[in-house]
This record gives sequence, structure tokens and C-alpha cells, in this order.
Amino acid sequence: MRKNVFKIGVSSRGINEPRVSRNTAMLLSFRRNILGLSGLGIIFCLLIAAVVGPVIAPFDPYAQDLSARLSPPGTIYWLGADELGRDILSRLLYGARTTLLIVLLVVVISAPIGLVFGCTAGYIGGWLDLLLMRLTDVFLAFPRLILALALVAALGPGLENAIIAIALTSWPVYARVARAEALVIRNSHYISIAKLQGASAWRIIRMYVMPICINSTVVRVTLDMAGIILTAAGLGFLGFGATPPSSEWGAMIASGHPYIFDHWWLATVPGLAILMVSVGFNLFGDALRDVLDPRI
Repeated sequence: MRKNVFKIGVSSRGINEPRVSRNTAMLLSFRRNILGLSGLGIIFCLLIAAVVGPVIAPFDPYAQDLSARLSPPGTIYWLGADELGRDILSRLLYGARTTLLIVLLVVVISAPIGLVFGCTAGYIGGWLDLLLMRLTDVFLAFPRLILALALVAALGPGLENAIIAIALTSWPVYARVARAEALVIRNSHYISIAKLQGASAWRIIRMYVMPICINSTVVRVTLDMAGIILTAAGLGFLGFGATPPSSEWGAMIASGHPYIFDHWWLATVPGLAILMVSVGFNLFGDALRDVLDPRI
């Protein structure tokens, strides 16, 4: 007996049409954000200046030429010369490396600390959560610059101590964000299954809680980079950061502010550089927040 074979016509479009992955969708969403792309462009310029700055700098940033002292912007000194005849453009390019170094080291130190503390406090809860959150309250009760000033005054002036001080004042914000995320997911079904399988608390935090909290932490870190730059510039301006003759932007503003009315370029140029980089990180952070974690 012959069997009737029915061919069911199924459109291959619905089956074979390539699915847009989550990463591709996020990339497309970011590409549509003009402000985010502008911020990324500013950050890219900072990276280029930090990497190839010593190559493209027209002068030695530390070489003094008193005959060119306080020269205005022109064909020789494009952004002018400072009170010691040093080229401001060259010092600005070299200072980009210092600024980027501060941002990267502070993030590398503070973000993992905040992520671990926040995930641990949010998942375990109890007295540990109470202790860690009261500790973060102590740090967050003071403005970051004031607390960093107190720490660097105890440690001593210098770029390394300034980085440590800024990192110690930055981690509580990341801990708060990670804790809030951990509180939401600690009662999830896959967490309960991991417990039934005998996974330890630290393994659950490391394998299941932290990966979920990374996105929100990355967004917060990106938004916080402008504050890190401003804090570092403030410490440099007050003489607690990079020491002379370093070309750190805050120190450049400090050395140029006595001449602000007659020779505006000494303090204005590094100030504009700080402003542009801070705005760039904020724009990029806002766009990244909309892509990775629109709930924030």
C-alpha cells in the first residue's frame, strides 16, 4: 500500500534568515547614537595622543627656551609657550599619556574591588552586607576630591600616591551598583539549582553572580571616568598629584593660572583638554548605558 506523501510548503525565509545576534544588535544600536560616536571619537583622539604623542610632538616638552617665554599661539608654537618657554602643544601631548595612565590604573584597581565587595555583600547578605555597605557609606559621605586630598596628604604628594588615593575613593560606587544587581539575581532559579548541586557560595558568586553584574559595572566605570580625570586634575592643580616638571594637565593649569588674564593660553588650553576628554567619556558612557543596561 502506497503511502501518501504530503509536501508541506514552508517558507525558507523564516528558517534561513540570519538572526541578528545580541552583540550585533548592540553594535547597531550604538552606531545610531551620534553623541556616543562623538564621545568615542574624543577617546580615540586621546589614545592616539597618548600612543604617538612623543613621536608627533614638535618640541621637547621639558626643554626651556626663555627667549620664547609666554609666546602666544602662532606658527612656531601652535598653542603658545608657557612661562619657561616650553611648548604647550608638546606638553599637552605628553600629558595625555599621564591622564590615560591615571584613568586606567584607577579603574584596574577600584573596579574589581567594588565588583567583588558588591557581589559578595548582595549575595550573602546579613552582617557582611551591613558591614560592607556601612563602609561604603563612610566613603560616600565625603566628596571624592576632599577624601582624596586627605588620603594623598597622608601618603605624600606624587603621581603614584594620587592614583592610590583616587582608587580608594572610587570603589564604593561600583560596590553599590554590583550589590543592587546581586540582590535581584540571588534568588533566581539557576542560583537555586547551583546550590542544590553543592556549589559553594564563592563559586556561585564567581560563576553566576559576577558575570551578570559586569555590564552594569562597566557602564558605571565609563560614566565615572570623567570624575576620575577631574579629581586627578584637581590633585595636580593643588600640588598633590604629578610633581614638576611633569606635563600633567592639572599641574599645567596650576602653573599657568597666575597669568590667566594677560596670557590666557597657559591655563585655558589644558583646561579645554580636560573639558573635552571629560565630555567625551560622559557621552560614551551614556551611549554604552543605553546599549548594555538601559534600566540604569
